[in-house]
Amino acid sequence: MRQIPASIIAVAALFFFVVPLHGADGNPAGPPGPAYVIPIHGDIEPSMVAFVKRQSAAALDGGAGFLVYDIDTFGGRVDSALLISSYIGSIGDAETIAYVRSGPGGMGVSWSAGALIAMSCGEIYMAPGTSIGAAAPVIMGAEGKTEAAGEKTVSAVRTQMAALAEKNGHPVAIALAMVDLDVELVEVVEAGHHRAVTAEEADRLLKESPASVKRGAVISPKGKLLSLTAGEAERYGLSRGTAVDLADLMGKIGADGEAVEVRISPADRIVGIITSGPVQGLLILIGLVALFLEISTPGFGIPGTVAVICFITLFGGNAMMGTLGSLELLLFLLGVGLLVIELFIIPGFGITGITGIVLIAASLVLSMQDFVIPDTPWEWGLMSRNLLIVISALVAGLAGIGLIALWAPKLRLFDRLTLKTTIRGTAGGSEEMLSDMGPQEDETVPRDLAGKGGTAVSALRPSGRAEIEGVVYAVEADGEFIPQGSPVTVVRVRGSRITVKKI
Repeated sequence: MRQIPASIIAVAALFFFVVPLHGADGNPAGPPGPAYVIPIHGDIEPSMVAFVKRQSAAALDGGAGFLVYDIDTFGGRVDSALLISSYIGSIGDAETIAYVRSGPGGMGVSWSAGALIAMSCGEIYMAPGTSIGAAAPVIMGAEGKTEAAGEKTVSAVRTQMAALAEKNGHPVAIALAMVDLDVELVEVVEAGHHRAVTAEEADRLLKESPASVKRGAVISPKGKLLSLTAGEAERYGLSRGTAVDLADLMGKIGADGEAVEVRISPADRIVGIITSGPVQGLLILIGLVALFLEISTPGFGIPGTVAVICFITLFGGNAMMGTLGSLELLLFLLGVGLLVIELFIIPGFGITGITGIVLIAASLVLSMQDFVIPDTPWEWGLMSRNLLIVISALVAGLAGIGLIALWAPKLRLFDRLTLKTTIRGTAGGSEEMLSDMGPQEDETVPRDLAGKGGTAVSALRPSGRAEIEGVVYAVEADGEFIPQGSPVTVVRVRGSRITVKKI
């Protein structure tokens, strides 16, 4: 045999011992980064979308090699679940793991929107005693009870679930049976391997390979949504394994060291409360009533402060969810401006005021969603929900404003908002203004008051009281608001009607 040159041996040794230490891109290969555990607990709401995105980005910046999503939820909003699953599916710098964990403080379930999120992860692990499935979308019925969504919504979610399962190597038939009541799921045994397939696929396999394929029991019959236990999920290939706890999970996925567990902070919980439907409706109600009171009174006081706080809280929460833009703010300011014009410049209440209310309502609805015109079935559902919240708050706010306008003259709290004066007579200049202004007021009006000066005893908006040459008269401002204490002069006198203007 020929002698192998030493140089060839050296090159071979270099290839076998050095090249494996480098990746395909030439960077030194090393152990994967740490595992970060991000909780997805409770209802899937917009606040959860922002939390998952923020914490995932922070973990990736910290060099995470594994992103473990600890799922424990009965479900939630379809749009929020789709946003979370889309984000998780876009992660390419770390392994994504869905873990359904059990514990004394949890429910041990990944149902509905939770199953959709789990399908978006590259691998699924479950703890003993947990379950996953029942992902059919539902809507709120007229009586406040949940009802099955329409075929268009079910079809869209079914397609998305199947696409996620196909992308990440999960059984597509299981994904379909979790969403669609019409899917019958059966077990087949092929070469000793248990699989979950649709009834149609089972018939095809039996027809093609009758000797090597055996049909087993029905896993999920028609008319039932599929839910699997941890053992069943592992048996049919949905789950990669059963992990008792995080330490066990770290060993199964090959993560080094202890997992870094992310906690939901009090600030995250507060944001979740602020962006919930009932709280947003309450903020709109209080903000509208306070805004009306502020517009109806001079200067800037407590009602204006309350209105500013309510709308800053509302828009600020939506901004943190990523659903607030310049369009919503512009529509809101324009709507408020039209209301001011209607109340102070244009008499009565007409198209300007109605347009202002419509613009305010539109800005509030759009601030709760990340689209302007709905395109998909769940976007239509979300827009309907947002419209219901805003319209309910607007109706309640208008009712509150009406009650305040009705009862304000009788409440001492609103004494500064109204002038307790009745006007008798005709509009031709012979009115007699009678009020509860006290015994100092002189109802006889000298004709030589024109041109005389005095002081506004009360705010004139436009009617009120003014002291002229030591006597208090019922007067009205000449088309302007005059604060209390301002110097005035008499413009004209018609019968008992005295018109003044501010000096």
